[in-house]
Amino acid sequence: MTRAKFFVIALACSFAWYVVPGYLFTTLASISWVCWAFSKSVTAQQLGSGMRGLGLGAVTLDWSAVASFLLSPLISPFFAIVNVFVGYVLILYIIIPIAYWGLDLYNAKRFPIFSSHLFTSQGQRYNITAIVNDKFQLDLPKYEEQGRINLSMFFALTTYGFGFATIASTVTHVALFYGREIYDRFRASYKDKEDIHTRLMRRYEDIPSWWFYLLLAITIAVSLALCIFLNDQVQMPWWGLIFASAIAFFFTLPISIITATTNQTPGLNIITEYIMGIILPGRPIANVCFKTYGYMSMSQAVSFLNDFKLGHYMKIPPKSMFLVQFIGTMLAGTINLAVAWWLLNSIENICQDDLLPPDSPWTCPYDRVFFDASVIWGLVGPKRIFGSLGNYQAMNWFFLGGAIGPVIVWMLHKAFPKQSWIPLINLPVLLGSTRMMPPATTVNYNSWIIVGTIFNFFIFRYKKQWWQRYNYILSAALDAGVAFMAVLLYFSVGLENRSLTWWGSNGEHCDLAVCPTAKGIAVDGCPVN
Repeated sequence: MTRAKFFVIALACSFAWYVVPGYLFTTLASISWVCWAFSKSVTAQQLGSGMRGLGLGAVTLDWSAVASFLLSPLISPFFAIVNVFVGYVLILYIIIPIAYWGLDLYNAKRFPIFSSHLFTSQGQRYNITAIVNDKFQLDLPKYEEQGRINLSMFFALTTYGFGFATIASTVTHVALFYGREIYDRFRASYKDKEDIHTRLMRRYEDIPSWWFYLLLAITIAVSLALCIFLNDQVQMPWWGLIFASAIAFFFTLPISIITATTNQTPGLNIITEYIMGIILPGRPIANVCFKTYGYMSMSQAVSFLNDFKLGHYMKIPPKSMFLVQFIGTMLAGTINLAVAWWLLNSIENICQDDLLPPDSPWTCPYDRVFFDASVIWGLVGPKRIFGSLGNYQAMNWFFLGGAIGPVIVWMLHKAFPKQSWIPLINLPVLLGSTRMMPPATTVNYNSWIIVGTIFNFFIFRYKKQWWQRYNYILSAALDAGVAFMAVLLYFSVGLENRSLTWWGSNGEHCDLAVCPTAKGIAVDGCPVN
């Protein structure tokens, strides 16, 4: 069978199937059978919920749930999947249960085990609106009246604790394992030691350097104008833009190396939020802007480098690649902004997950985490969360642990050079295995690991010719089929707000997973212990 024919067949199957978990039987997006078996147990549902718990045994039959956060598992190397699996199991099924049920760290039982929401000390949702003044800055008396912000154990330990360790380990890991190679390749670039791909690309005219410099100058000038003339709105001073750009520049190389070798990309969101939160606490918009310029600039740079790498191997003219990226960015940015504005004004209760039906696709998990992060780092500030005035000061030790970890692995590699598995221990991937949670959930990870192992271990080992011929084609076809059907469903039934009402369209049936387990804590819809 030709690859083109295989692609069409796989796309058609993916397209036809997605109507089932995407509309007819949405419970298949998270099959949390433990919740079904123990419908009245809070602890069992915390363990079994694939959307709001530890996802023990939870799986999905929805490809969009498999590939939506960690991208397609078919294109990740197996050693990277193993690193993610080890870190995921270590964090989810050993550290979190011990911290939550065993030690009750930071009064963890007063809050849901898995949530990106912010809470008061009594387990209630924190009223963010009450602590914001008319200038979108912290109203300190109102904050002190309501009390400190509390996080769920998963959010505090996994998202931020291990997030600190991930960014620290990225720098030391790349320096130790790739530092010499970076230096050698940098020197070789000046000695015209070209590989076959570079020699073949010489037939095309290269991109003039001034194209990049001009584009950089224009974007920085526009951004500086935004910071200077609209400072009341963006809250960020002009030097914040320069500082954010410098951070993005410094981290682009090490993070690009991690991405190139593992298909996993550590983020700069936490470190940029932390830095600006220390410098300018109480200004959430400034924090968001700094995060965007620092983190997203690096992320987009890695994405564009990935495109250029693909174009290099596919022998696409460099100028064509540049123009396509530039035009695509302008179009995508404009269209995305317009669509987002339209959705915000046309869909009732959008992004308010407590007011939406269980199967609603408009819960905005990314935006919820983004908003809560702006409150934690920008509005309240790290000093009142992770500093001397907050509950989670000990989390800062994760920076040190993350920095030391790769040193230990590197020393083991030098001590036992014949053990080829040691250098495959990639701590930025292992420690950052749960970096997408939340908004990703355990059902996303469970299914991603299972599918990735099937294709990149078993099929790769026992049906290698099939894998070489069809694996990446299948990945693209599954993505395309889901995308086309998702668009069709939205315009055919989504716009008309037509939905099915039956057991299979009522979420994953784990309503008690969001409940606290501490004695005396009363939350609406939850039993009181």
